Amino acid sequence: MGDEEEKAGELFLPFSKESSEGELGKDFIDVLRMVAPGTSLRVALDDFLNAKMGALIVLDNENLGGIIEGGFTVNTKFSAQKLVELAKMDGAIILSKDAKDILRVNALLFPDISINTKETGTRHKAAERTAKQAKTIAIAVSERKNKISIYYGDSSYQLQRSSEILRRASETLQILEKQRDIFDEYLSNLNALELRKHATITDVCLVLQRVEIMKRISETVQRLLVELGKEGMIVKMRLKELMGGLQREEELILKDYFSSNHSSSLGILEKMDFDFLLEPLNISRLLFEELHDKNVSPKGLRLLAKTNLLERYMDLLVGNFENLSEILSATNEELLSVLGSESMLAFFKEEIYNLKEKVNLGKEL
Repeated sequence: MGDEEEKAGELFLPFSKESSEGELGKDFIDVLRMVAPGTSLRVALDDFLNAKMGALIVLDNENLGGIIEGGFTVNTKFSAQKLVELAKMDGAIILSKDAKDILRVNALLFPDISINTKETGTRHKAAERTAKQAKTIAIAVSERKNKISIYYGDSSYQLQRSSEILRRASETLQILEKQRDIFDEYLSNLNALELRKHATITDVCLVLQRVEIMKRISETVQRLLVELGKEGMIVKMRLKELMGGLQREEELILKDYFSSNHSSSLGILEKMDFDFLLEPLNISRLLFEELHDKNVSPKGLRLLAKTNLLERYMDLLVGNFENLSEILSATNEELLSVLGSESMLAFFKEEIYNLKEKVNLGKEL
């Protein structure tokens, strides 16, 4: 495994050491959106840290009966300033399910003490147990450790400062940029080999491997973007540039080599874990059912899609010839019987000539 693959592999560790269930699920990602920079709730949480205040916040989902005691009802519209002021009192603050209203303050939480918790502080124990018992969101702010912990059901996560998340996102983008360079090199090589009828299973697998690596790294950046909120716009733009056209390229490669089974082939790739994916022979074994490298020829959909041919003519060519090698080797008479006219034949040959020239010059297709 190369250095870049090792760095990429590190990206698939859990979000933080505080995560209780490995990588955070989609529901928890939605929770993080509620506390992303730019949201009113995040403003209040940052104010707690800056003022070195502690706080315990719980979102009401109608499952808190029997857990809450005491306190008093306020039923006021949420604002960061109000939350900070009310947090100066002891006890928990109860927000509405959508966090748009402050419902109750100075409340005591009595979750079931038999519920397992890894936390040590009283506030954090109460937050984790309440989240697990009520299947709701609980937020504990520690004035001593100056940290914010989010609990949702059985998952937990320590919220990080935007500067730290941005640093991680930037580092991850750098890895993604290098992976894109490798992908472009492999794809350019595959283009040339397919046109020269020398493509092998390994050449195809190397391109597919790099796409899947990049997709996984992209998912990591996207999760970080959730936490960055409005502060992640530049990272989001760069991510879009780097991933541009990638999935379309993968789809056409799979259609080229697996025809009607391309969807199941994609499913096999996406189910591979990262370490398994790093060995191209694993891809060859599962997709091509081959342990040895050998020459293969695509249907031709991907390269023909890079010409100016209309889709109906591409479909005719792919439907009437077994593969790209046969299309490129076909006589004028054979091509004319498919394309229907001399002018269309001339246009096709010109497009193939231009395609080969671009590939030979190393130009992007």
